[in-house]
Amino acid sequence: MRYISSGIWKIFVLVAICYLIAGCTSAASPVPSAQADAEPKKIKLTVWHDWAAQDSASDTMRELLSQFQKDNPQIELRVQSVIPDAYRSRLKTMAAADELPDVFLIGPDSMTREFVRGGLIQPIDDFLKANSKLAEGFEPRSFDSFTVEDKKYSVPMTISPTSLVFYNQAIFDQYSVPIPQTWEELLQAISTFNKHGVIPIALGNKSAWVAPSSIFSTLADRITGTGWFMDVLSQSGAKFTDKPFMDALAKMQQLARARAFQDNFSFIDSKQMEQMYFRKQAAMFIEGGWAVGSLIAEAPKDVLESTHITLLPAIHGGKGEPMATSGVVGKGFALNAKMEGERRDAALKLIYTMASPEAQRKILNGHMLVSYRIDVDRTAAHPLFIELHDLMKKVKLLPAYETQLTTAAVETLNEGIQELFKGGSPETIAQKLQDTQANVLGKFR
Repeated sequence: MRYISSGIWKIFVLVAICYLIAGCTSAASPVPSAQADAEPKKIKLTVWHDWAAQDSASDTMRELLSQFQKDNPQIELRVQSVIPDAYRSRLKTMAAADELPDVFLIGPDSMTREFVRGGLIQPIDDFLKANSKLAEGFEPRSFDSFTVEDKKYSVPMTISPTSLVFYNQAIFDQYSVPIPQTWEELLQAISTFNKHGVIPIALGNKSAWVAPSSIFSTLADRITGTGWFMDVLSQSGAKFTDKPFMDALAKMQQLARARAFQDNFSFIDSKQMEQMYFRKQAAMFIEGGWAVGSLIAEAPKDVLESTHITLLPAIHGGKGEPMATSGVVGKGFALNAKMEGERRDAALKLIYTMASPEAQRKILNGHMLVSYRIDVDRTAAHPLFIELHDLMKKVKLLPAYETQLTTAAVETLNEGIQELFKGGSPETIAQKLQDTQANVLGKFR
């Protein structure tokens, strides 16, 4: 036909335009394939820790986690921070529900052993073998507390001595009180400070673990000696009802009866305890090495400059070493027993980052002790931290009750010390502790 009707022509033009547009669109913007444009799949890890406090130590550890996330965008960390007092019980709850996080802080010694016994965590010997230079950089025996049946389950990130006596030299000088070297001198200092309206030793025992951890663990060793303690742990040739241990409980009770602590010590926490010391209401407080960071960051200038560190005094007739204090390698990250493949590799990368030589330097610079072989930077570190660092070079680290006893026995001891302060019988408390430790061990034999 020579002519096309106007209606048909319009249809023809519209179809042509559509094809033209489609063709241009296809040529200018080809439809991307899903494979070409898909972003790499992120590896997601749930991570739990107890660095919940607002202090230099917790800040340093949280910063290391944040830096890892920035440096490894392909790994997504889903981090949960839990307050220290609730951390262990929360983990136990998650374990009972079979919902443990992928990577989580675990305590050394008894906590590690219990999680291994429950099949909840996995060894990392292959990782340590592949990173031998990292492992070789630690002080001898640093991994002992994370080792069960010759298999290693974590890498220590810090080291925590306890039972350190922080004292204000100016207050001691004001009342002509010598720094106690014996138990008798400590009791005399307590008496003198009480006469002048000064709290001898500030104590924040709202969380029942504080007094057992910060004072009793070392005090007991002064009397019983470490050999007895290792025997009673395994219930081989020693019992908590033995006289030396009951004597240690009696000495702890003697402190309370001598009014070594302020009246409200069971109702305030460790931060409030430190504040009492900062306000010069107390001549001393007894805590772990971690307190140095708080002192440096928060104490008034005159208090900080007058603060020094010593150990609990020797006890005449005791079998323990006077130049020793209880302590542990710090917590380390453990791997959920179910972790495997690329997720396990990502978790091990996190463990390396948090315990690497670079991380150990940052931790040390944050006024925390480490078991890695690096020395403190004396041109930059605060004098009080240098004092702590140098003291620990001379001091033997004793096994700590809270990390060696079974979980049930630790709870029994904490409750027992509370009872002791209220006038409870050392004999009764010793018997409860003996029954608890023996019963728990009996279940695993």
